[in-house]
Amino acid sequence: MASKTKARGAKAKPQPALFLLDDDDPALVLARELIGPVAGLDEAGRGPLAGPVVAGCVVLPHPLPEVLLALNDSKALDEDAREALFPLIQHHALAWGVGVVEAARIDEINILRASLEAMAIALERCELMLKAPLKGALLDGNQRAPLPLRITQRTLVGGDAKSRPIMAASILAKVLRDRRMVEEHARFPSYGFDAHKGYGTPQHLAALKLHGVTALHRRSFAPVREALETGPRHG
Repeated sequence: MASKTKARGAKAKPQPALFLLDDDDPALVLARELIGPVAGLDEAGRGPLAGPVVAGCVVLPHPLPEVLLALNDSKALDEDAREALFPLIQHHALAWGVGVVEAARIDEINILRASLEAMAIALERCELMLKAPLKGALLDGNQRAPLPLRITQRTLVGGDAKSRPIMAASILAKVLRDRRMVEEHARFPSYGFDAHKGYGTPQHLAALKLHGVTALHRRSFAPVREALETGPRHG
């Protein structure tokens, strides 16, 4: 009987063709329209009660290297597949960047604006690596980011399942955010950040009630506000 568990370090499998031709990727369509480089942008961490929101920005080569045919929405890949793709994206991308916005800033401007701000930071860093200005940016979702006016923005709902540069951005953001939350577990071992990555799981909610709120928590989120009001319960 075949084992149902995946071996650690197993390679991500190539995905079926997402487009009739690879040239039909929306990012490449936009790049041809603008006659210049176009980046894909996505974020990870809008929903958690704790930790930063992280955005990725990636410009991929065309044609795409065979090792990147396994790109997919980060949510559709398991941890091993994301970790396997992470260094491949960094190595083969023409340029990439990451933006991080911490919990205090999220509380200051709200999570949506913080996510878009993280995208702007990621794009700026991507351009620095590219050593050339981007012509366009393809953003996952339906919200425009505060990018330079010279950049043509297009939004694409469900873009993390439709465009490979966005997929690559989503993987960079997800992997780096997950790694950060594992590191935070060492600072706050009572909360289980290494397991739930800051999301509002029963384990996390119980820890909030028992131990209270940390500097990593987003105080503008309802469960955290409630924990602040009631205080920790010991015993």
